[in-house]
Amino acid sequence: MQVITRDFFLYLSKNKALNRAAQNWGGNIAAGKIVGGLDFPSSIKFIKELNEEGLSVTVDHLGEFVTSHEIARERTAECIQTIENITVQGLDSQVSLKMTSLGLDIDKKLVYENMTRILDIAEKHHIMVTIDMEDEQRCQKILDIFKDFKQRYTYISTVLQAYLYRTEDDMKDLNQYNPFLRLVKGAYKESAKVAFPDKADVDENYKKIIKMHLLNGNYTAIATHDDAMIDYTKKLVKEHHIPTTQFEFQMLYGMRTATQKELVKEGYKMRVYVPYGNDWYGYFMRRLAERPSNIAFALKGMTQK
Repeated sequence: MQVITRDFFLYLSKNKALNRAAQNWGGNIAAGKIVGGLDFPSSIKFIKELNEEGLSVTVDHLGEFVTSHEIARERTAECIQTIENITVQGLDSQVSLKMTSLGLDIDKKLVYENMTRILDIAEKHHIMVTIDMEDEQRCQKILDIFKDFKQRYTYISTVLQAYLYRTEDDMKDLNQYNPFLRLVKGAYKESAKVAFPDKADVDENYKKIIKMHLLNGNYTAIATHDDAMIDYTKKLVKEHHIPTTQFEFQMLYGMRTATQKELVKEGYKMRVYVPYGNDWYGYFMRRLAERPSNIAFALKGMTQK
């Protein structure tokens, strides 16, 4: 059933007709519930509300798989403006972005030009920029970009996905850079040739990479809604006397709000992933595909706000 549910929502996420319909009439339904807003200025009030409750934020301008130089440069300018607005508004927020939104599928030189512009501004304002991971076929390209920029910039991090067989080796390779990594289970549909097909195996690998990265002494973002993984992390850091300044939990905006606040009360750093933009439909469907329980979390979040 879980596989069927996952495939169903992944199929919906790629439906262009539904995506266009959602952009035309669904923005008001999603804004302030599962996305911050349709643009960054309209998201600021929601970010401030989260900050006032002790929650940190990372924002993401939705939209990937860009096929135009012009759009890639527009996304770059949007990201730069967002970083500057975060500084002006005094927000406790970082920025997340996808390499395909900057032109990864178009031209390597274009991606490097766009990313350099963004990181120059991020370094100036001390704002962390996280390169979101995408599907497995783009994984190596993304990690190569990260490693290159990490040698020249401080405020850059990336993501590793527990469901890929390669991830343990990737973590070993990245350790030389003392990286800030966001660790997730993984949201894309991958074949059994490259990814664990069984949830139990993904969970075990997730625990393994959490432990590896923390014991390596690197800053770790544990991005999960899974209580078992949260409890595992709590026990692990207690057992190994790992300070709360070395890690944080991350969850999606509009999902498990009560749990997010509870973690803050318990003294843990909690960061909320707040997407914004018109392209909210595909993002939402992929989140529902990740775990069936996300459906309940999302519906609860949308009806309570």
